[in-house]
Amino acid sequence: MECNDRKCGTHGSVRARGRSFVGNVLQTKAQQTATVQWERRKYVSKYERYEKSLTTVKAHNPACINAHEGDSVRITECRPLSKTKRFVILEKIGGTI
Repeated sequence: MECNDRKCGTHGSVRARGRSFVGNVLQTKAQQTATVQWERRKYVSKYERYEKSLTTVKAHNPACINAHEGDSVRITECRPLSKTKRFVILEKIGGTI
């Protein structure tokens, strides 16, 4: 399958730079957009313990990858692609849960 998406992280002109994360796709309702969520641990100095927190971002979902809800994906930071999208999906790691 040939990818003609200019905003694709591997075939397009968007350079993947900055931080990268592995998360799960929550939604793919918007056109070429996926909502990705991952868990992180945050240290609370007052209680000298860690707490779990979730981070949710919108990422560009190219046609060549076409991730669906429940997929595990690797996303990377890039230039702003729209008002809310600052990440692009680079690869699918796991299938639908």
